Amino acid sequence: MGVVVKLSGSRDPKASLAPLIALVEEDMARVNRIILDRARSNVDLIPELARHLIDSGGKRLRPMLTLAAAKMCGYGGEGHVQLAASVEFMHTATLLHDDVVDESNLRRGKIAARLLWGNEASVLVGDYLLGQAFKMMVDVGSLDALRILSNAAAIIAEGEVMQLMTANNTETTEDDYLAVIEAKTAALFSAAAEVGAIVADRPKSEAAALRSYGRNLGIAFQLVDDALDYSGQQELLGKTVGDDFREGKVTLPVVLCYRRGNGEERAFWERTLKGGNIGDDDLDKAINLLVRHNALADTMDRARHYGAISRDALAIFPDCEIKSALLEAIEFSVDRPF
Repeated sequence: MGVVVKLSGSRDPKASLAPLIALVEEDMARVNRIILDRARSNVDLIPELARHLIDSGGKRLRPMLTLAAAKMCGYGGEGHVQLAASVEFMHTATLLHDDVVDESNLRRGKIAARLLWGNEASVLVGDYLLGQAFKMMVDVGSLDALRILSNAAAIIAEGEVMQLMTANNTETTEDDYLAVIEAKTAALFSAAAEVGAIVADRPKSEAAALRSYGRNLGIAFQLVDDALDYSGQQELLGKTVGDDFREGKVTLPVVLCYRRGNGEERAFWERTLKGGNIGDDDLDKAINLLVRHNALADTMDRARHYGAISRDALAIFPDCEIKSALLEAIEFSVDRPF
C-alpha cells in the first residue's frame, strides 16, 4: 500500500493506558491466571487454540474496565476478578467467531486461528470459552451481573447478524452502521463497566453512569478502528491495513464517502465493496477518496463526540486516581495510533 494517512486533531498525544494498567495490575495478574486455568481441557486442541489467541496480547481493556469500575465503587470482594475473566473470555470467543465470519488472516499480528486449525475448530472453541465465561458468572453469585453479561452476549450475536445483513451494502446509512457497532462492540464495553458497580452493590445511578461510560467508549473505540483501517500502519495495528476494504465491509468512513461522492465515485465503491472486484491499486484509490471527502477526519470527530459523552458519564463519581485513569483511557482510545 502506498498511502498512509495521519489522523490529525489529537488532543493529548501522551494519553496512555499505563495509569489504568498500573492500578489494576495485581487484579489483572489474577485474571490472567484464571483465564489460563479455565482454558484447560482434556481435549488438547481447546487449550492449544485458546492459548494461541490469549497469548497474542491485546489491550485487555474490557476486563480492566470491570476491575477499575469495581475498585472505584469501593468493592472489596473477589467477584470482580471472575467477572473480568468472564468478560475477556466473551471477547476472545467473539474474536474467534469474527475471524471465521470475516475470513480474516491475521489477528493481533499473528496468523488467525482459523487458518491454523480450521473454521470449525475456531467456532467450537469460541463456544467453549463462552460456556466457561457463563460458569464463572454463576460462581460469582450475582444474578444482576449474570443478567447484564448474558444480555450483552445476546446483543453481540445480534450485532454479528446485523453486520452480515449490511455487508457489501453501499446503501447502509450512518444510523444503520451505528446500530451494528453499538451491538457488536459497545455492548460488551458497557456491560464490562456496569458490572463493576453491580458487584459492589452500588446505587442504580452509578451503575447507569458506568453503563453509559462503557457504551460510549465502545462506540468511540470502534469508530477509531474504522478510521485506522484506512490510515494506520500495519506493524502498529497488528493486522493488514485495508482489511475492511478487502473484506467488503461498509464502515462509517465508507458510508460518509459514498454519500458525498459523485456517480463515478459511487460506482467505484459498488464495484469494489458490493461486487468484490478489487484491483491492485484500488485500496490507494479508496484512501484518496476518503481523504478527499473528509470521511476519515469526520469519523474521528464522531469518535471524539462519543468520547466526550463517555467522559461526562463519570462526572457523578468523586475525583480519584481510578477515575482519572478511566478518563485517560478515553483519551487513549480516541487518539491511539493502533
